[in-house]
Amino acid sequence: MGSFQTPIGMRSSTLLETSCGFLLQELQIIWDEVGEDKFEREKVLLDLEQECLEVYRRKVDRANISRARLHQEVAEAEAEFTHLLLSLGERSLPGRPEKRAGSLKEQLDSITPALQEMRLRKEERLNQFRAVQGQIQKISAEIAGNSHNEPSNIVVNENDLSLKRLEEYQNELQRLYNEKNERLQQVEKYIDMIHSLSTILGKDSSAIIMEVHPSLNDLCGITKNISDTILDKLNITVESLFEEKKNRLDKLHHLGKALSNLWNLMDTPYSERHPFSHVIHLLSLSSAEVTDPGSLTLEIVQQTEAEVKRLDQLKASKMKELFQKKQEELELICKKSHVEIPSREEMNNIINLINSGEIDHSDLLLSMDEQICRAKEEASSRKAIMEKVEKWMLARDEERWLEEYSRDENRYSVSRGAHKNLRRAERARIMVGRIPALVDMLIKMTRSWEEERNKVFLYDQVPLMAILEEYNVLRREKEEDMKRQQPWEKKRIQIQVVERENTYTSRPSTSSRRLPSRSLNGALDSSVIMNKRLSMGIQQLPSNSINSGNQGVSFIKDGSNALRKKIFGDPAFTSQMR
Repeated sequence: MGSFQTPIGMRSSTLLETSCGFLLQELQIIWDEVGEDKFEREKVLLDLEQECLEVYRRKVDRANISRARLHQEVAEAEAEFTHLLLSLGERSLPGRPEKRAGSLKEQLDSITPALQEMRLRKEERLNQFRAVQGQIQKISAEIAGNSHNEPSNIVVNENDLSLKRLEEYQNELQRLYNEKNERLQQVEKYIDMIHSLSTILGKDSSAIIMEVHPSLNDLCGITKNISDTILDKLNITVESLFEEKKNRLDKLHHLGKALSNLWNLMDTPYSERHPFSHVIHLLSLSSAEVTDPGSLTLEIVQQTEAEVKRLDQLKASKMKELFQKKQEELELICKKSHVEIPSREEMNNIINLINSGEIDHSDLLLSMDEQICRAKEEASSRKAIMEKVEKWMLARDEERWLEEYSRDENRYSVSRGAHKNLRRAERARIMVGRIPALVDMLIKMTRSWEEERNKVFLYDQVPLMAILEEYNVLRREKEEDMKRQQPWEKKRIQIQVVERENTYTSRPSTSSRRLPSRSLNGALDSSVIMNKRLSMGIQQLPSNSINSGNQGVSFIKDGSNALRKKIFGDPAFTSQMR
C-alpha cells in the first residue's frame, strides 16, 4: 500500500491524494467487515495500481502524439512558408518574428497568419502568371495563324513565381504585342497597296484579298490572320500586281510610241488623237508615277492595241504617200545642208515596188528613217562649217556690191538714199576686211572635218576645199592686178577732178567706158585657169555621199558652174572689177 501511495503521491495533486486515500480507507473498512484475506487485498491493490499505470500511459501517449503533431504542423508550416518565400522570390515577410519562442501552439499561432498571407500572395501571383501566359498563348496562336483553335490548358510552374520570372513573361508578352502590331501594320500596308494597284489596274480588290485569306476582309468580322504564310501570300500578290502594272505600262509605252509615230506620219486630226491623249501622257511617266485610278485598265490596253492595228492597216494603204513625205523630208535636210540629194530614179523605183507590193512596208519606213537619221547626223556635223560658209557668202555679196558701188562716180552726189549707201559701204568694208580670216578658219575647219571622217566635204556636190583654195588664188591675183593698176587709177582720178572743176554738172556713169583689152583678157585667162584647177582638184578627191559609195565628176559640172557663179561672180564682171 505504501508502494502504491508513493507513485500516486508523486503524480497527483493534493486533492487527488485526498480522494484516493479516502477511497482506500473506505475500501479497507469494507474488507475488514467482509473479512477479506490479505492475499486478496494485495491482489486488488496491485490491479488498481496496474490500471492506474495504464490510464497514465494512455494519457502520456496521447500527449506525445499531440506534441508530435504540433511539431509536424509547425515544421510543415515553416517548410511551406520557406517554399513560398523561395517560389515568390522574397527573402522574408515583414511582421513575422525571425526566432521561434514559446510553446508549440504559440509558435504555430505565430506562423499561421504569415503563412496565410503568403498563400494569398501565391494565389494572386498565380493569377498574374496565368493571365500573362494566357495572353502569350493567344498572341502566339494569332501570329502562327492558329487563332481559330481552342486554347490549351495553361500550366504555371509554381516553383518559380518570382517577380523576375513574371517580368520575363511580361517582356515576352510585350514583344509579342509589338510583333503583332507590326504584322497588323504590314498587313494593312499590303491591303492598301492592293486597293491602290487594283484601282489603277481596274480590278476588284475585295476578290483579290479574299483569295489570299477571308479573315483579311473587314466584312467577315473575324480576327485577321497575320501568320508568315499570309504575309508571304500578300507580298507575292502585291509583287504580281506591281509586275502587271509595269508590264501594262511598258506595253502602253510601246503602243503609245507607235501611236505617236503613226499620227505624225499620217497627220491624224486632233479629234482622233484626243481619245488616246491619256496614253501619250503616260509616255513621260515611270511606273511609280502612275497613280490615277483606272489609268492602266485592260480595256485601255485593248483599245490602244485596236487603234494601233487600225492605223497600221491605214498606214499600209497610205504607204506611198508616207514614203513621199519621208522623201521630201530627206530632200529638205539634204538641201539645207547642201549635200547630195538621192536620185529621183531610185525613188521612182521604190514607189513602183510599193505599188506592186514587192517590198515590206515596215522595212521601207525603217530604211527611210535610217537615211533621214544619217542625213541629220551629217547636217549636224556640218552645221558649224555651214554657218561659216553662209557668212562667207554674205560677205562675198557685200564685196561685189561694194565693188559695183565703188565704180559709181555719182556715189558722193547729194541725192535721196545716198547716205544709206554710204553707211552700207562702211559696213561692207568691215565685212570684206574679215573675209581672209574667215576663209582661213573655214579651210582649217574643213580640213579637220575631212581628216576626222576620211571623206571630202562637198558643198552642192562641189568640194569646199577646192572652192576656198581657188578663192584664195583669185584673191591674190586680184590684189596683184590692183597694185599694177594703181598708177593708172590715180591718173584717172586726177583727170576726173579737173573735169569736175571745169563743169557744173557731174559726168555720166562710166559703166559704158571701154576697159583696156589687157585687163579683159587677163580676167578671162584667170577664169579659165580657175575652171581647170577646180576640175583637176575634184577628180583627185575621194568620194562623199550619203546614199552611194561611188561618185564621178560628171554630176559636179553643172553644180560647180552655178556655185562658182554664186561665189566668184561672172568672169566678165570679175575683169571689170579688176
